Amino acid sequence: MAFAVARTPDEALLYAELAPCEDCGTLATEWKQGLTSVEGELAISYVGACPGCGAARELLFGMPAQETPPGPFPTFGGEEPSEVFDAGQWLEIADNAARDVPIDDPAETGRRLALARAAVDEVIKFVPAGEHAVPDDAFWTEQGSRIRAGEPGRFRLERLLVVRDSYRGDA
Repeated sequence: MAFAVARTPDEALLYAELAPCEDCGTLATEWKQGLTSVEGELAISYVGACPGCGAARELLFGMPAQETPPGPFPTFGGEEPSEVFDAGQWLEIADNAARDVPIDDPAETGRRLALARAAVDEVIKFVPAGEHAVPDDAFWTEQGSRIRAGEPGRFRLERLLVVRDSYRGDA
């Protein structure tokens, strides 16, 4: 049984934060991380109880082939693109982080802009070397495909670089 690989704890926790409870739709779950074996395959397990309905929740991720060195928040992975989020989902994460930047909290502003910038960097990882846009196969979820269909020009490399650079915390 193959699981999508979460390249870092930041990527797994972001996915967990955005994954609603299947029973009631609640997002806020306090997660505990550990290793588990599923059908003989080692996996990273995030478990918790839904505060909305009490349902037991578990998210499983495959083990990365190589460890991504820890870095400043957020560190989502190395050079390889995500298996957890598609390119459209990453762009929506960036949009949401940038949209919610507070004007009266410099620390939180820096954190949200760092998240937005890192999420756009994740979209860029889907662009093959020598190409100028994110390819069709980088959109495998309904959500990501919908985002791309709404504004396909947003997935051109040149535009992604401009957007990423606009999310500088010191600008």
